[in-house]
Amino acid sequence: MTVTLLFGKCFIITLILICFIENPLKSACMKSIFKLLLSLFATFIFSYSFAQNFSLGVRGGISIPNLSASGSNENPLNTGYSSRLGPDFGIFGEFKISQVFSIQPMAEYSSQGGKKSGLQAFPTPSAYAAYFQPGPAPAYLYADFKSEAKLNYLMIPVLAKFGWNLKPKSPVRIYVDAGPFVGFLLSAKQVTSGSSNVYGDAGGQNQLTQSAQSFDATQNIKSQLNKTNFGVEGNVGISYGTGKSNIFIEGGFNYGFLNIQKGTANGKNNTGAGTVSLGYAYQLGTAAKRK
Repeated sequence: MTVTLLFGKCFIITLILICFIENPLKSACMKSIFKLLLSLFATFIFSYSFAQNFSLGVRGGISIPNLSASGSNENPLNTGYSSRLGPDFGIFGEFKISQVFSIQPMAEYSSQGGKKSGLQAFPTPSAYAAYFQPGPAPAYLYADFKSEAKLNYLMIPVLAKFGWNLKPKSPVRIYVDAGPFVGFLLSAKQVTSGSSNVYGDAGGQNQLTQSAQSFDATQNIKSQLNKTNFGVEGNVGISYGTGKSNIFIEGGFNYGFLNIQKGTANGKNNTGAGTVSLGYAYQLGTAAKRK
């Protein structure tokens, strides 16, 4: 009963947080999240029947993501991003194999993306073709505005975790973990704001408009991006344990190996983020003795 109630609370809180941050999500997306978390819940409960050292926990903090591009994938649209801030939180189970090693699967809501500010490129609208006749219009025009790519994923990492007590029987423990993840795109928006004259060159010398144009817009770009990603995640942290309770603080990273765009018109980018989190875990199985 204790196991079910504790995990049930974590399960409900996670759903509420996802709905609050990305409301309203499409019903199909919500159904997928619900099924995934329900499956995770059932797996944890089933596994607990066989595990003597199983902990259940929650963690939450901030994500500091950015978008990267390299080599032939670089163009004026997909370069020049800096980091944005967003939430990162999840629920996890930890299966302790030994005093040093454990396996930690997790369901994690991860903010990804990046932002730009200042003179930057945008695809040349057809309305601007007349400015360049009789020659062809360039692929990009430039303006001074703000742009932010807000991407949010549900990530399922499985981490190999190694931890050591600072000294025998110490309640303080340091640890590192790392492992692969599969990510599912929940939402993707390109948010632009500001007003500016439009220029025909990256240096802002060839002014095309006589007055500032508004760039206030929010565009849903989910259909332009791949629905799944695959990558690696890792963390370094310190924890304090008392009885069956454990609190911790950790810093980490994640990086997606796959390009997020379906096509090549806007270049290719990879996601990645630094994270800082606080968390709490509770020992559900037989508490392991500290050496």
